[in-house]
Amino acid sequence: MIPTPDLSHLTRVDYEHVYEPAEDTFILLDALEQDAAELQSSRPLICLEIGSGSGCVSAFLAKILGSKACLFLCTDINSYASRCTLDTGHQNRAALQPVVASLADPFLERLGHNVDVLLFNPPYVPTVSQDWQSAQFGKSLEGAWAGGTDGMQLTNELLMNVNHLLSPRGRFYLVALKANGIENIQQRMLAFGFASKICLQRRAGREHLFVIRFQRMP
Repeated sequence: MIPTPDLSHLTRVDYEHVYEPAEDTFILLDALEQDAAELQSSRPLICLEIGSGSGCVSAFLAKILGSKACLFLCTDINSYASRCTLDTGHQNRAALQPVVASLADPFLERLGHNVDVLLFNPPYVPTVSQDWQSAQFGKSLEGAWAGGTDGMQLTNELLMNVNHLLSPRGRFYLVALKANGIENIQQRMLAFGFASKICLQRRAGREHLFVIRFQRMP
């Protein structure tokens, strides 16, 4: 069993600004651990996490792959979250490289077809569009969960760029809520040539969480 990253350096004050790891975080960790052998054998060179928050997920991936095995890039619109991601990397001896940015915007030109592992635990809770816009533009903690219409507004933006970002052998892990329309997400990605598999699903209170893995079809 791979230990959860050490987050003891983060305080209550930090979690007033940054999303605290919860069930959606842990189901993604479990999915990555389930695929650990395949991830290791694929020898990825570039990993990119969108919305890294505390840095827990990328630090966990670094434990699976080895902290010096590849480049671990992380983006977050929240500058406080990026600092926490950097600190979590140091705490866990993982060389995480956080960038303050929305989605994969800074890397679209340079990393086209070069991302071997793409991770996204998006803001997936359905909210009115105005609340989503306020949370995103304010770069606040609410931006970690407010997902706008169908909880998919930010996810929709990333899905349009997955084909451009992923390497031929790349894997994309997406956390989603049942209310987001799992089958619709899979069908949309199929149109881009991606096969999908539900790695894990789990109920957490009122939420029904899924982790979906996408890979290019042969």
